[in-house]
Amino acid sequence: MNKEEAIQKLKEIVKPYVKNEEALANINEDTDFINDLNINSANLVDVILDVEEVFDIEIDADSMEKMRDVKFALAVIEEKLAAK
Repeated sequence: MNKEEAIQKLKEIVKPYVKNEEALANINEDTDFINDLNINSANLVDVILDVEEVFDIEIDADSMEKMRDVKFALAVIEEKLAAK
């Protein structure tokens, strides 16, 4: 899976939690889940659980802390998929 495909999957995962539709339409590596998409921290946990399910990976607490933006989310997903 390339980066664009991963971003598209991530976009579908976060869509139900997003308060800023315009930012979602323009999602990229620099998009911050909380500041740009206005996803609250409780919903961010749901996003992480959904990421685990969609990508069939387990995300540890340290990695969860890093998943504040698309770039780090992609890095964590890539790392976990490579370790499978």
